[in-house]
Amino acid sequence: MSNVVIVGTQWGDEGKGKVVDLLTEQSDLIIRFQGGNNAGHTLVVGDRKVILHLIPSGILHKDKLCVIGSGLVIDPEILLDEIAALREKGYVVTTDTVAISDRAHVIMPYHKIIDHARETTQKIGTTGRGIGPAYEDKAHRTGIRMIDLVHPDLLRKKIDAVFDEKQEYLSCILKVKAPDKQEMIERFQAMGEKLKPFVTDTSMLVHRFISQGKNLLFEGAQGANLDMDHGTYPFVTSSNTIAGQACVGTGVGPTMIDSVLGICKAYTTRVGGGPFPTELDDEVGEKLRAFGGEYGATTGRPRRCGWLDLVGLRNSIRLSGISHLAITKLDVLSGFETIKVATAYRSGETLIESMPADLEMYPGLDMVYDELPGWEENISSVRSFDRLPANCKAYISYIEKSLRVKAAVVSVGPKREETIIREDLFR
Repeated sequence: MSNVVIVGTQWGDEGKGKVVDLLTEQSDLIIRFQGGNNAGHTLVVGDRKVILHLIPSGILHKDKLCVIGSGLVIDPEILLDEIAALREKGYVVTTDTVAISDRAHVIMPYHKIIDHARETTQKIGTTGRGIGPAYEDKAHRTGIRMIDLVHPDLLRKKIDAVFDEKQEYLSCILKVKAPDKQEMIERFQAMGEKLKPFVTDTSMLVHRFISQGKNLLFEGAQGANLDMDHGTYPFVTSSNTIAGQACVGTGVGPTMIDSVLGICKAYTTRVGGGPFPTELDDEVGEKLRAFGGEYGATTGRPRRCGWLDLVGLRNSIRLSGISHLAITKLDVLSGFETIKVATAYRSGETLIESMPADLEMYPGLDMVYDELPGWEENISSVRSFDRLPANCKAYISYIEKSLRVKAAVVSVGPKREETIIREDLFR
């Protein structure tokens, strides 16, 4: 038995979906533990491209159970669309393959209206999916949970209790129109009826699998630098993205976790506003974006691109207790004569080796870079570390030595098979 947590170590979009998909082969239960449909996993299986937002990528495998944990906020319309799209592609989506926590919170139409209205002035760079406002209601103890959604009378009661306040806030403060209450109730009651068979106490389900000695894979969304408490606040997501949330968002204790796999790109990207110390607003940045296809799976927005940032990675390793790394998109760096890696930040004469909490510091920071020789070879067909170009191996070894963490997985292309496995986490 082995229980593995997968987390992003940068600003999301690190390639977690592919790695989760890969490790699912050895897993019995795959659990998503935070976030919502603001996250998107793009998977390439054979010639087929699949984008998932809520259901764990284990759904692409037979005889696996995928859990949407209590730490998520769920848009039922998006979830039902995702189920329909998967079924249309021939994947099996039943109560034997998907379970939804009865304690997960629901994204309501007013959450999305609030999100869009605020973004016009706040410019945080949210996806506008209603994620933040839904988490606000959760903390405020006025949220609607999946257990409410699947009971029509309870759902009506919960909406009645909060709607007048929401309507006043929308119309008087944000100056936007509130949704029609009756139409909303009827629509969500109908969606609740469709989702009811999937809704259960998933904490009990997870513990049953643990007691049976099964392999569990805990799947996070976004990245550590977007963590609500430890990221570049306020330019963060509305949940905790570090490994500790795997326990909170699924209902298991920390002693149940055996290892933490941190996913990082061979370079760095970010979507939306906020600090990005190694960002390259030049031809090199454009080259990384073009070669890496760096456009958001959820929004289609172009991602900001820059060199690898070891300061941020050390921060992520410390926060999540990362035991192994998975380095993705290494193939994108093929063709670069020189590759830079940020080892520290500099403010005047002061060397900074951790990410500042004060966002006012970032514009004045200078990067301290190491330069490494690049490689020309196409590495997408390589399946053994020893067969990688010498400079490519040296780059990986440099990262491992700098971070004191081994790269257990190296991705050399977008397809499932374009991967080098250096250590079995489920051994």
